[in-house]
Amino acid sequence: MNKNPEVDSWFAAYENPQKDVLLAVRDIILAADPRMTECVKWKAPTFTCGGNLASFNPRSKKHGSLMFHVGATIPGEHPLLEGDGAVARTMKFQGLDDVQAKRAGLEAVVRAWCDWKSA
Repeated sequence: MNKNPEVDSWFAAYENPQKDVLLAVRDIILAADPRMTECVKWKAPTFTCGGNLASFNPRSKKHGSLMFHVGATIPGEHPLLEGDGAVARTMKFQGLDDVQAKRAGLEAVVRAWCDWKSA
């Protein structure tokens, strides 16, 4: 798993009721594909592989929120990605049980992205 110390430091200072949710999502994303890396961009943890896949919305307090920068263009069907705009999509997590319920779908998005960007 490609954990970045900069992101570890960001989480150490992060005070939000959704912190455990975001940490669980982080672990799933990084474990889904060994090509996935992370950094801090736009003042939030961002996941990358050949480009920026997604960033957390650190201000969300009612649920964990992950914004997929160009989610509409990720190859394949990904029903957990929400939104109807031309580019961005989001995935929301209502708690740790919801993270686990969405695990397979999140892993599928990560793998599709890495395969696409590594081709």
